[in-house]
Amino acid sequence: MPTIYLLNGPNLNLLGQRQPDIYGRETLADVETACRALLPDGWDLRALQSNWEGQIVDWIHEARETAAGIVINPGALSHTSIAILDALNAFDGPVMEVHISNIHKREAFRHHSYVSARADAVIAGLGTYGYEAAVRRLLSLARAD
Repeated sequence: MPTIYLLNGPNLNLLGQRQPDIYGRETLADVETACRALLPDGWDLRALQSNWEGQIVDWIHEARETAAGIVINPGALSHTSIAILDALNAFDGPVMEVHISNIHKREAFRHHSYVSARADAVIAGLGTYGYEAAVRRLLSLARAD
């Protein structure tokens, strides 16, 4: 069964509670529900969140064996983690990078993402709808194969 990994980094467990003026009121559970609703029969979604960089790296390694694609919002690790970039570089499928806010309109340190060097698409500023857009894109790529 084709599986999409939906990976979320630090502090995204607080989605819907933390800075709702920036990140909105939807929770990760809401995001997962919306993304699952897009999947055709026979597809699965593995939705995971960690505040630990190494755990995210381990999940990317796991995805190498089982995932049709990865949707990742690394949170603040976008701007610091070469380890996540290296793990994504070892993944052969498509990678969609998602940021709920427009990171380019925020503090200067948020303007650079290491993950973007590997991502097939970067979606920023669409709120939690960015996750749905990323899943839709992965599905369209799978249909094109």
